[in-house]
Amino acid sequence: MKTRFLLLPTALILAAAPVSRAAAVVSIGHSPAGSAFVFDSVPIPARNDAASAAEFTLVDGERDSNGGLLAVLHDGRLPVEEDEPAANFFFRAGTDGGRIRIDLKSVIPVRQINTYSWHTGSRAPQVYRLYAADGAASGFVPSPRRGTDPESCGWTHVAAVDTRVRHGAAGGQYGVAVSDPASGKLGDYRYLLLDVVRTEDQDAFGNTFYGEIDVVNAQGPPLEPATGQTGESILIVFGASEGKYRFTIDATAAPDLAEWADAKLRPVVQEWYPKLVAMLPSEGFEPATNITLRFRTDMGGTPASAGGNRVNLNSGWFRRELRREALGSVVHELVHVVQDYGRARRLNAGATRTPGWLVEGIADYIRWFLYEPETKGAEITERNLDRAAYDASYRITGNFLNWVTQTHDRDIVPKLNAAAREGRYARALWEDWTGKTLEALGEEWKKGNEARINAARSSGGTVEK
Repeated sequence: MKTRFLLLPTALILAAAPVSRAAAVVSIGHSPAGSAFVFDSVPIPARNDAASAAEFTLVDGERDSNGGLLAVLHDGRLPVEEDEPAANFFFRAGTDGGRIRIDLKSVIPVRQINTYSWHTGSRAPQVYRLYAADGAASGFVPSPRRGTDPESCGWTHVAAVDTRVRHGAAGGQYGVAVSDPASGKLGDYRYLLLDVVRTEDQDAFGNTFYGEIDVVNAQGPPLEPATGQTGESILIVFGASEGKYRFTIDATAAPDLAEWADAKLRPVVQEWYPKLVAMLPSEGFEPATNITLRFRTDMGGTPASAGGNRVNLNSGWFRRELRREALGSVVHELVHVVQDYGRARRLNAGATRTPGWLVEGIADYIRWFLYEPETKGAEITERNLDRAAYDASYRITGNFLNWVTQTHDRDIVPKLNAAAREGRYARALWEDWTGKTLEALGEEWKKGNEARINAARSSGGTVEK
């Protein structure tokens, strides 16, 4: 179905607060459940403000490769989901923000500066210091890196912004407006500098998801709303397990796949996500309840991927695989959503890392042996016998896990998953649970496959290639 994003009712607004520059006032809007960037004292984002033609430069810090380029901050387009990395700019995980410079190309009367962010948790609030300059001061430094006080090299401190809430949920949408209501403008400036810091340092995920930055010219044209909150998207929204889970399939980038997604993909997601949660439990674990599956056109040769509560689907690959591997690949990625192995490292710096071959092997075990066993897509045959090693990852490791399940411990996969999610995976666990080392299990499994293939060949039977 098609969903048009409309302006929503007024969101919660925090009181405006005066900051270090006497004339400047910071107005903060916070909408915990918002989806349209609508606030009482902060304007909705614009697409034709002065920042739309400005030059944005990363002066200090490192962009997170999972996020968008600086261009997303002034393209007049807004994220349409609460956890949409590609539609936001944010600094690399584990770092403490950085500095962004905005060059307006000429000195203009700046009336207002607005910043917008959206996320489910600690990446939603905004914390930064705002500086401005006309570039004419003696000794002006246009790109002051951290360690250099901007006020010492021709910049004026305009405002200090901190939207972190003391009580309640940190997530949601935030809008910040820095203005001077008394005079009608902040000043005549060409350059702006945002010194951005993370919102928390308890884990690696404290860098804010910034979706848009607007600079309002006091003599500029009337502002037009940014697209996103009023644009048309093709979304299929549905639930599962009596409303416990909510799913969104975003087919905006691939409208031709919407019918297939609704008819074929929707029932698989509805049935299998709750099943996966039940298959992979651990003490105290609460799975994501709001999951988005999004068709994309910028994934190169990657068929699908998962991160947090999002699954990315390569629209070109899916068009070719609708009758073959499309549905199974989604089940594989939903396993990754449920695994959530990064959880342990967020809570415990000493947590062990689970090897990638096991992470992918568990996902492919569930896909090939529980979801679609009839396809026999993870069989060991003459063609792949030479590569048959327990740590070969994906289908081959999935086959190994199935063999261990059938011959040594029917609960080996749930046990491994719980250990991985809790940050206590270790090779010794295999021997604790099966009585054999991982290497011994791998050797026994491979020899069994060799014997089976040789016996079929000797008897004149059919040997799968």
